[in-house]
Amino acid sequence: MIQLKKLAGQTAIYGVSSVIGRLLNYLLTPILTRPEIGGFSPGEYGVITEMYAYLAFLIVFLTYGLETAFFRFKQKNEDKKYVYSTALISLLLSSALFIFCVFLFSFEISSFLGYPNNQEYVKWFSIIVGIDAVCSIVFAKLRYENKALKFSLFRLMSIAINIFAVLFFLIVCPLLQSEDTLSYLTKSFYDPQVGVGYVFIANLIASSATLLVLLSEMKGIRWGLNYILWKKMIKYSLPLMIAGLAGMINETVDRVLLKKLLPSIKDTSANPSGDIMYEIGIYGAFYKISIFMMLFIQTFRYAAEPFYFKYKKEKDSKKLYADVMKYFVIASSTIFLVVMINFDLFKHFIGTQFHDIRGFKIVAVLMLANYFFGLYYNLSIWYKLTDKTRYGAYISIFGAAITISLNFMLVPVIGIFGSAITTLVCYLTMTIVSFYFSRSHYKVPYDLRSISTYFILMIFIFMISQFYNLGEIINSFYILIFIFVAYVLEFKTKKIRTK
Repeated sequence: MIQLKKLAGQTAIYGVSSVIGRLLNYLLTPILTRPEIGGFSPGEYGVITEMYAYLAFLIVFLTYGLETAFFRFKQKNEDKKYVYSTALISLLLSSALFIFCVFLFSFEISSFLGYPNNQEYVKWFSIIVGIDAVCSIVFAKLRYENKALKFSLFRLMSIAINIFAVLFFLIVCPLLQSEDTLSYLTKSFYDPQVGVGYVFIANLIASSATLLVLLSEMKGIRWGLNYILWKKMIKYSLPLMIAGLAGMINETVDRVLLKKLLPSIKDTSANPSGDIMYEIGIYGAFYKISIFMMLFIQTFRYAAEPFYFKYKKEKDSKKLYADVMKYFVIASSTIFLVVMINFDLFKHFIGTQFHDIRGFKIVAVLMLANYFFGLYYNLSIWYKLTDKTRYGAYISIFGAAITISLNFMLVPVIGIFGSAITTLVCYLTMTIVSFYFSRSHYKVPYDLRSISTYFILMIFIFMISQFYNLGEIINSFYILIFIFVAYVLEFKTKKIRTK
């Protein structure tokens, strides 16, 4: 229980920073989706959605699993002192090479993406990705050293800079340009024609600032690239990179493929413009609402990954991992109910132009999909702890195959809802497959009875809340019912058993 409390404490610190950070970032959505106050139309927002889908994919590619490899090899006695510097130098060199290649072929890349007149987009994103890749290993070092507070402060600083930069370019600069006395000043660095590009510039500024403050964490280390150690780390990490890339296909390829797969818009009642980018923008906006589940999973991952490796050799480690899974399910179920029962409240975070009757179904399915992704992440410890990372690659590739094939099958028929269904099927299948293999490779005594109970209870309460919608305030009691039942089952029942 002490270990669980420690994990909960670390998760809380990471969680507070991530929640605050994401919430602040999330609050940009009402601005970005409202053209009347400096934001963009659904079609323009579709460009942002698509480009950040590529960004997420490239981050995984450029870090190539070295974060997890860092945690793994820090637990080994051999060459421990060179693990950090070897990973850092490797990422510095690969990121520099990546940026150089993108600048060299910027026209070809931008033309392929459908933005031949905006080569600057791919150049900016190459620098963002390169910087973020380098920063990832520095942040991993802070996590390993249990410097959760420092980690959180740096993250919050980066997010704050990004937000202020977006607000400055989208709201402040247009106001300054409207003033005759100040227009000459803004004309020197601001051009309204850049449009969505300023969202990317703001990200570039934030990433650069983060790198500058993290330079202090690169001082005082024993510099050196141990080639033998590097080969071992790469052998361990490359399957994780493949798994990560496949995972990003599962997570982001829907927003990339939508442009190619969406049918021509015949019913303009929901989409007045009949524009494909409008559909992508709508999907991206509702994806933002479902991110609350992913937000919790991300904060959990920050604390859980080093936690799992540190307690691997403990006597009751498997029982500990089983307890972590159970409490994760309780927390995830609560988040699902909070968002879906209060959906009418959450949807106001996006502009009225983005309100769509399909939104509720899309968010519900995506929330459930992310729920299973969280289960899959917990299950994935078996191949990480046993150094059988190739299995993670196999499972993720299998999931990617499902994602691509189902998108091609469903999107042309049922549109953006098909992408949401695909995501759910993918993560559910990966969870089942991972659980099956874990039984023979690293069997953890998961409390399947309790996990199933909480999942069924979550679905039951959700369905009841839809049949008997009693208003936002009264509906909150549905959430309290779930929490009360979980409390009774986990704490009151145990106290009775121990007497």
